[in-house]
Amino acid sequence: MAIDEELAARLRHRLEGLEGVSEKKMFGGLCFLVNGHMVAAASRSKAGEGRFLFRVGKDNAEAAARLGQPEPMVHGGRKMSGFYYLDADDLADPVFDEWVSIALANAFSLPPKA
Repeated sequence: MAIDEELAARLRHRLEGLEGVSEKKMFGGLCFLVNGHMVAAASRSKAGEGRFLFRVGKDNAEAAARLGQPEPMVHGGRKMSGFYYLDADDLADPVFDEWVSIALANAFSLPPKA
């Protein structure tokens, strides 16, 4: 996977002005964190598909399912609860904003990392 600067810019723009935002290369893409907790990542697969990875948390799985057909993240053969991939090409701005809002609420619900 590779970082997709266009997708990263979409996330960066949405998070602009928030306190505690940082960026870090993780999960084969560029992750955006708030107070040290992952909110979302932007990447491009080897097949060339742009996608976002959102961390909405276990408690928000039902809300995430209502927003469409997210693909649960599988890492090391294990499904990672609360992490979902979405195809960037099929993610309209209003739905994208809802995903970001849920992921931000999850990040802000956690104590800041030192």
